[in-house]
Amino acid sequence: MIWVAATLIAAVAQTARNAAQAGLGGRIGTIGATSVRFIFGFPFAALFLLLLTPFTDLPPLNATAIGFTAMGAGAQIGATAFMLLTMRGQNFGVATALMKTEPVTLALIGILILNEPMGPVSLAAIGLATLGVMLSSGARWSRAGLIPVVNGITAGALFGLSAIGFRGALLTLPEGSFFVHALTILVLTLGLQSSITLAWMLIADRRALRGIMGEWRVSLAAGGLGAFASLFWFIGFALTPAANVRTLALIEVVFAQIVSGRFLHESTGRIQLIGMALIAAGVGWLLVLTATGG
Repeated sequence: MIWVAATLIAAVAQTARNAAQAGLGGRIGTIGATSVRFIFGFPFAALFLLLLTPFTDLPPLNATAIGFTAMGAGAQIGATAFMLLTMRGQNFGVATALMKTEPVTLALIGILILNEPMGPVSLAAIGLATLGVMLSSGARWSRAGLIPVVNGITAGALFGLSAIGFRGALLTLPEGSFFVHALTILVLTLGLQSSITLAWMLIADRRALRGIMGEWRVSLAAGGLGAFASLFWFIGFALTPAANVRTLALIEVVFAQIVSGRFLHESTGRIQLIGMALIAAGVGWLLVLTATGG
């Protein structure tokens, strides 16, 4: 299953991008840090597509594909902003866990917008993995404040909506290479996002624009990693429902816990171990269902 490999590559690249991007929020503000992945990612994606053009035909874009892409691009801008807000909050574990509820909202939105019913068994697998994230986060829910909870839920819902937009755009393209389709929609997406965020900063937040240019080395790294991660997310979306992709991506929570224990010598509690087991069980269950057509 190619979408499995693509998702795992995307999850690793996204983790690296988040690490590069996280520190920017405090230095150049939320808007500036949000814009980095789009403005500095667009040249990488556009250049790759340009180099590929002599060797393949690009798919024609129709109004439906452009509309779905615009929906996904706008939702992702908002989702990234709320994600960075949660990363600056005191209740990081709570907000991060709530952001990871995205597969559930994704499955529901996919049913409503793309008419892609998952089936009760697949929904159960998604729910099991999501419950595992909530437990493995180590969040102290009794201390959860309203603002980080709202930010986390909003980020997760918007990321879900953006994934549906990108999946919808890819489905409207004619038959052809899923790789070329993914790269084409990615370039369109980053072009729209770069135009929107640049226009906003030129009009209302030139300080953020100057900050981005001053942090160009970090911004370039975050943009390149972001474009690379997004390409593989889009490959996954082209091959299977977005809820499957985002559910498999939850396995990164298990990897992060293993790394923190092995290299950072951080202890893992019993509840967190149960959570990781549920994530692995939910993801494994979903993969079996996908492989067998269930």
